[in-house]
Amino acid sequence: MQEIVYLTPDFAVTGELAAEDFTTAAGLGFKAILNNRPDGEDQSQLSSAAEAELSWQAGLRYRFLPLDKHELFTDPVVEGMMDALDELDGPILAHCKSGLRCAIVWAAAKARSIPVDDVLVALEKAGQDLAFLRDELDAQADHQFWAPEANVGPAEGNNGEDKKELAA
Repeated sequence: MQEIVYLTPDFAVTGELAAEDFTTAAGLGFKAILNNRPDGEDQSQLSSAAEAELSWQAGLRYRFLPLDKHELFTDPVVEGMMDALDELDGPILAHCKSGLRCAIVWAAAKARSIPVDDVLVALEKAGQDLAFLRDELDAQADHQFWAPEANVGPAEGNNGEDKKELAA
């Protein structure tokens, strides 16, 4: 198995997994595998279906959330990571080819709920220097405050006066 890097006590990242790594992961106390590597990225990699079966055989939960390097900060990807973090019992072992994409999307998801500085500190403590992504993480932090206009109504008791002020 490649090096495992713990970003938190309940979330770790690593590179590509081999068939024997699933029982090793279970033996190390992991409860779930989060596969972030798209099927067919490399001819020698295990398919998501094979990983699901190996996870089940090892007593691990399994989630497939493929990460294309050009879509790491998109809503479906970040929200998919948020769902995985909420729904899977930890510790979770996430993997892609090197573990970097997993760490980046974990950071994007966490930036929506905790301060970006805290996210960067956690990454740095784990040996992952991703400070160059601060702008992207700040955008994710701002995302938690976005709301579709259809869901935004006038403040209670002002009959829409706030919208009139904004339009002026």
